[in-house]
Amino acid sequence: MGFLHNYEHILTRLPEVSRPKYALTFNEKMKWTGAILITYFLLNEVALYGLDPRAVDMFASLRAIIAGSFGSIISLGIGPIVTGSIILQILVGGKLIDLDLSSPRDKRIFQGTQKVLSIAFTIFEAAVFVLMGALPPAIPGDRTLELLLIGQLTLGGLLIIYMDEVVSKWGFGSGIGLFIVAGVTSEIAIGGFNPFPPVTAEGEVAGGEPAGDIPNFLYHMISLGELRPDLLYPIIGTLIVFAVVVFFESVRVEIPLTYGRFRGARGRYPIKFIYASVIPVIFASILMANVQLWANMLYKYGYPLLGEFSNNRPINGLAYYMQRPSPIGSPDIDYLQAIIYSISMIILAVLFSKFWVETAGMDSKTVAKNLQQGGMQIPGFRGDIRIIERVLDRYIPQVTVLGGATVGMLAAFGDLTAALGGGTGVLLTVGILYRLYEQMAKEQMMEMNPLLRKIMGGI
Repeated sequence: MGFLHNYEHILTRLPEVSRPKYALTFNEKMKWTGAILITYFLLNEVALYGLDPRAVDMFASLRAIIAGSFGSIISLGIGPIVTGSIILQILVGGKLIDLDLSSPRDKRIFQGTQKVLSIAFTIFEAAVFVLMGALPPAIPGDRTLELLLIGQLTLGGLLIIYMDEVVSKWGFGSGIGLFIVAGVTSEIAIGGFNPFPPVTAEGEVAGGEPAGDIPNFLYHMISLGELRPDLLYPIIGTLIVFAVVVFFESVRVEIPLTYGRFRGARGRYPIKFIYASVIPVIFASILMANVQLWANMLYKYGYPLLGEFSNNRPINGLAYYMQRPSPIGSPDIDYLQAIIYSISMIILAVLFSKFWVETAGMDSKTVAKNLQQGGMQIPGFRGDIRIIERVLDRYIPQVTVLGGATVGMLAAFGDLTAALGGGTGVLLTVGILYRLYEQMAKEQMMEMNPLLRKIMGGI
């Protein structure tokens, strides 16, 4: 008890973004969200001082999901936040840490621990990236430059943590989602419509074909007289993932409800097919990135337990099968790697869906408790919480698994078709934007009707 009390005291001492003391208007939330988004883009342009210009991005395929520009002060992106969340979700979901997230006290401990882990992993990953050569100093072996790079990366990681907190409390959605959307949409715009030729690693213009897929397709068709539909495969893959995600986001089961306090009043509790949203795919992708990070670190120390590397790219072992494969149709595709990668993505998405539902208070027991406390019951059944939980158990566990498997499959499909922004990135962007739209629509509705805000529990 003494340790727990002291730990809680430490958590209360952590710097945090205070919550607004009044109900923010729709426009105020938009301004805060926009201000953080602009700040994020500006930080992307702040280059790391002392970085070797020849550094190669070992997470280039996951850059949009990590949501941090390589070589900038926020190169770590959301990686430390999500890594901390993964560790904590596994510990809580596996009952290794006994926390009842329906209890306000335990929820505060959970959120505080999540921040502690995020800060710890920010410092740890900053050190690993620099010392293992992923972000090497311009002068090899210069300890001062190494410490300077670690300090800059740590500062950037802390800024991301607190910017995420600002968006969560003062804006719409979360900073993590906002940064992912910003990164993926930038990649889609550049990868699809850039009319200029690509630039080499040395900063020189390669010349010839445009870098964007659509301008490149038109260039081959008009200038060279060649019809190259393969150049549009990434565009087609992007559109397919986009359309399928929008469809599944609209699929739901609606459980009818009656309000005991208001005779004749009825409502519905929607259970979406993608019940755990696309968050499990973020966890799965970051976990795969962490496997490569640890594998690279072990390899540099002479223990290639998770794989060997060449030019900061895994060439065998678990790390090789956890990296995004070459797209279908490319000459260097390894079909065994593509199959293992796809299966791993689906399994991890299902596991993290189950963990997320438990830790986010979306499981049948917690939902039933909330419905009963709100004075609601299912028509034709008694208002006993066990009855409500039994009805919810018919749907929630099943859609958790099926929804998780579906988003994992869609992410793998998009990656294998080289969808712009990465299949996982497109999947996340569509899901995040869909929920952001729902939240903004709900906020506008409650702003127009203050009574509705009170009924729905708004501040």
